[in-house]
Amino acid sequence: MNAIDPANMLEKVRNICQELPEATEIIDGFGHNTFKINGKSFVISGENEKGFSLSFKSNRETQEILLQKEYFYKTPYIGHHGWVSIQNPAEENWVEMTGLIQEAYLRAAPKRMVKKWNELHKK
Repeated sequence: MNAIDPANMLEKVRNICQELPEATEIIDGFGHNTFKINGKSFVISGENEKGFSLSFKSNRETQEILLQKEYFYKTPYIGHHGWVSIQNPAEENWVEMTGLIQEAYLRAAPKRMVKKWNELHKK
């Protein structure tokens, strides 16, 4: 039996998304947990026969870079819009996943939310 726990992975995604202002979670028509900002999806997670899958909004440039890594793939049906997916992310990938989820949020968020995010995260 695979040691991957989809419920644990979904909880990790939730914890990341809960830190994002005004992000909401819904169950879409396909039964996927979908995270949105202002009605726009930025992360979609679900389970399939291979385990837990996570898809996130990207741009084509970032998508090209990520697809060079063996664990990312173009999201079926929406990959032509820049979406990227990962199947059963390994523990060592979660720092990268956190950054990618935050980027996905900023791509979908209205300008006022991007400004708010940038103000909160000035270094």
